[in-house]
Amino acid sequence: MVKERTSQQNPTNIHFVDIHEVVPEEEEEDQEEEEKQAHKMAEKPHEKRLNRPQVIKLREGKRTAAHRGFSRQVSLETGVSKLNEARNEIKALPRSGRSFGGFGSSHGVDTNCKRGEFNMFRTKSTLGKQNSFMLPLRKESGVDQFQKNADEGVGLLDESVNKSVPAGRYFAALTGPELDQVKESEDILLPKDKQWPFLLRFPIGCFGMCLGLSSQAILWNSLAISPATKFLHIPPYINLVLWILALVVLVCVTTTYLLKCIFYFEAIRREYFHPVRINFFFAPWVVCMFLAIGAPPMIAQKPLHPALWCAFMIPYFLLELKIYGQWLSGGKRRLCKVANPSSHLSVVGNFVGAVLAAKVGWNEAGKFLWAIGFAHYLVLFVTLYQRLPTSVALPKELHPVYSMFIAAPSAASIAWEAIYGEFDGSARTCYFIALFLYISLVVRLNFFLGFRFSVAWWSYTFPMTTISIAAIKYAEYVPSVESKGIALTLSFLSSTMVFVLFVCTFLHAFFWQTLFPNDLAIAITNTRHIKEKKPINLKRWAKQSLVSIKKNGAGDKNTLENE
Repeated sequence: MVKERTSQQNPTNIHFVDIHEVVPEEEEEDQEEEEKQAHKMAEKPHEKRLNRPQVIKLREGKRTAAHRGFSRQVSLETGVSKLNEARNEIKALPRSGRSFGGFGSSHGVDTNCKRGEFNMFRTKSTLGKQNSFMLPLRKESGVDQFQKNADEGVGLLDESVNKSVPAGRYFAALTGPELDQVKESEDILLPKDKQWPFLLRFPIGCFGMCLGLSSQAILWNSLAISPATKFLHIPPYINLVLWILALVVLVCVTTTYLLKCIFYFEAIRREYFHPVRINFFFAPWVVCMFLAIGAPPMIAQKPLHPALWCAFMIPYFLLELKIYGQWLSGGKRRLCKVANPSSHLSVVGNFVGAVLAAKVGWNEAGKFLWAIGFAHYLVLFVTLYQRLPTSVALPKELHPVYSMFIAAPSAASIAWEAIYGEFDGSARTCYFIALFLYISLVVRLNFFLGFRFSVAWWSYTFPMTTISIAAIKYAEYVPSVESKGIALTLSFLSSTMVFVLFVCTFLHAFFWQTLFPNDLAIAITNTRHIKEKKPINLKRWAKQSLVSIKKNGAGDKNTLENE
């Protein structure tokens, strides 16, 4: 409440205002009491004169108490300037990740406070328990209007965070090999200048390490038992060591990611809507099938049980129905909008599942999966190869994921041999397609240069391993120096790549501690950050208008003289 009064003793006639604190909760209580009294007076007209003065007296008493709690006198000019400064502070949004996309600032509060700036990504059940413990303390201490506005700002922020981010928004706001870097023109919801909690920095791309190690276990098992490579005398213990290492890494990565699901489910949801990372949700089941196929003979002495195939393939198939349904039905996540080379991960699992089905004795199930995988591989291959005008152009930094192109056809050739028991024309056709794509990528090494190391690079290893296994199978049915040389060369390149990545991962994780930087990709805003327009300067606009009018007048005069 503001009361203006003029000081008679002040010769400069400075106006002063009385600024009193207004408690909105008390006014609301007063209004409720007045309504109750009015209702009672309507029922009992003869008590109207008695109740009316009591209501007025009660309201005036509360206002007097509120005025007595806070009262100051400031100059009117100073008060206006302070209000203007406050408004300017509200409008100014820092671009360091603290603005939260503009939320909270509309209420004049900084939601990035000590109460926890990462709470927006926490699981709602955990937040509900925290709020239930905090409510009694707030009632005891008294909540003022400023705190209520802050709560409203956080509420609006949570509501906006819970909305799904459109697929095209990720392509527009992100860049990098796996769309994991935010463009300079974008703002994010979380602060950039401090390290986030470890679970928030742990991406689903870490399952790429499991893909690389588990596929290497299959490769070295094939090198040890294949007739085409028996002259190398490779001991089976290498397969055992790699299999155990892959199993340990899978357990660690899965446990960590489950903890992330429990505490930061909003981050999981954003990764699910990410056009690249959604394909890595297939990776855990593919890794499990890899481990079942490449199990060492001393561990898996008996044939695999069909229940193992059901346990790994049913979740994969359900997720596949969801993703393929989005591709087929259209909408914002149709294939021509979200297609990228990492989408091959959602196709490769069909061929890996077909190999496992053949090992457990379910050849018909393997044929079914092979047909589904090959049909969607053709559609995906044509979409990525043709580059439809409606699709979002892939940035230059996405070129390394083109190694995914060789994973599906090479896995299809291996699955065909496992189902039908021979490496015939169909299997060889798929193998030759993969081999040509592999050569076309190797001769263009500049595609893979100039990018920083990240965990996502592990996902590029299993396509190289898969084509190496297909080359070994081809050398078994077509024994020659050339076929064996190709198989050994591809195997050597694949194992070297895995070894180099393992050493780099170890150094970045334990020595340099840069393996898990802030995962900025999950913190983008739902809409693009728009800079506020500057107010129009009327004087400059009038001056420019006069100058343009003079120029136009001089030009017309010159044209008339020339005529």
